[in-house]
Amino acid sequence: MRIKDVSMTLVGSTLIATLAASPAVADSTGLPAPDTAAVRSVQESAMALGAPGALTRIDEGSTTYRIASGEADTAAHTRMDTGRRFRVGSVSKTFTTVVLMQLAAAGRVDLDAPANDYLPKALPDDRITVRHLLSHRSGLYDYTNEMFYYTVPGFEAVRNKVFSYQDLIDLSTARPPNNAPGAAYSYSNTNFVVLGHLIENITGLPMATHYERRIFGPLRLRNTSYVHPRTTISGSYARGYLRQDDTTLPLVDSTEQTVSWAQSAGAVISNAADLNRFFSALVSGKLVPAAQLEQMMTMVPVNADGSQSYGLGLRARRLSCGTTVYGHTGTMQGYYTYAFTTADGSRSMTSLANTSNNGTVNTTLGATLEATFCGDTSARTASSYGSGTDRFTEDIAPQVVRR
Repeated sequence: MRIKDVSMTLVGSTLIATLAASPAVADSTGLPAPDTAAVRSVQESAMALGAPGALTRIDEGSTTYRIASGEADTAAHTRMDTGRRFRVGSVSKTFTTVVLMQLAAAGRVDLDAPANDYLPKALPDDRITVRHLLSHRSGLYDYTNEMFYYTVPGFEAVRNKVFSYQDLIDLSTARPPNNAPGAAYSYSNTNFVVLGHLIENITGLPMATHYERRIFGPLRLRNTSYVHPRTTISGSYARGYLRQDDTTLPLVDSTEQTVSWAQSAGAVISNAADLNRFFSALVSGKLVPAAQLEQMMTMVPVNADGSQSYGLGLRARRLSCGTTVYGHTGTMQGYYTYAFTTADGSRSMTSLANTSNNGTVNTTLGATLEATFCGDTSARTASSYGSGTDRFTEDIAPQVVRR
């Protein structure tokens, strides 16, 4: 690694790593140094659009960049910092996929077998395979489209409710499917609820145990937990703020909830350092064998220009500088997350904004990917890193248009 003279500068409430040499090559793969000023600019833009605060942590070898802005708690006026825990939303899907792929490697699950082979109650279509679930190609309707069609009333109706997996699956299968199994990509939280049910059914162990034994413990992710159906977040955390559909009304503090409506599709709690370690370890082959990792990282484009792709429980983003990064996005009431790493795991980034139901904040936050992995963004316009509506989409109620 060719980083030289990294210094730490206090900017506001946050320490930022800066490079004395400019514009240095920051790693052996030829990536330019992260543009921390651009990251901060993205955070400030997200705040101007309605996010109380934002954080970004970038890890590369022994070097860490920490950039945070705004507030983690608007009532106490607590400053945001990059060590805070938060609800990671659909980033949880990659954790669930790791568990499933480990079981596949052990011969306990065949990805191309009907999912019904492993479920206590059959899905309506026996053609749905485990692989279809992992790749969002089952066609199963996403029950969150109805559950959160009206954002805050929907949330308040379920924030303290405890569902079984079957309760959620039944909500989905009561509606017609989006498409025939395998016919098209159609993002649906139902897929990963089914996978959680499947994993628990064939192993007799709860997802919390699998996460802890297979991922949290081995990687020493001390700030990562799965506490469903408990509603609290321990330690230092960012509070989440949900924008109402009537945007003239105040934000709703959505921090405490069971997340039972998501479970294995979205209920993990973590922080930026742990997510960076997780994704770096994953693509480096430390969590699943090479054959299973190759399947996870075999991507199929899911948007018009091919800049977004999905594999098995894993997203890919092709950036304007030609670099492709791997990870997942997450939406949870009050939280938007981007967690991505390079193909070799050498540079990893997690960004958070503590609001949701605000598509412009979600799109804006995604620009931290460009600043992190492509360096100086001053010569590129916003359109070059994806302000288009087809590039950054919601992970909750994906068929409901949000702005």
